[in-house]
Amino acid sequence: MAGTGTSVALLQGTLDVIVLKTLSWGPMHGFGIARWIQQTTDDVLRVEEGSLYPALYRMENRGWVRAQWRITDNNRRAKYYSLTAAGRRQLAAQTGTWSTFSLAMARILSATRQPA
Repeated sequence: MAGTGTSVALLQGTLDVIVLKTLSWGPMHGFGIARWIQQTTDDVLRVEEGSLYPALYRMENRGWVRAQWRITDNNRRAKYYSLTAAGRRQLAAQTGTWSTFSLAMARILSATRQPA
């Protein structure tokens, strides 16, 4: 729900696919990534700096993202992150996995039949 202020803890590994998807739209700095995630999920998911930047560094070390210093719209220097070809492949692989998982979870949560 929009504006409820409710946030949920991210499952391990979830943050990577969320950040990869965010960067699929184009290069962004850390604040822009966090803001897009928060806005897109109607404030349900909030990514704190203490989680976001270690994830970005980890993904950079794995070759999924590349970082480059640039000037923001506010005329400040910030590190912008963009997807690499390996990052696009990783996003495609994880998208399939998460789609299968979320479908299975939806079936479980909407089940109307007791276990046998």
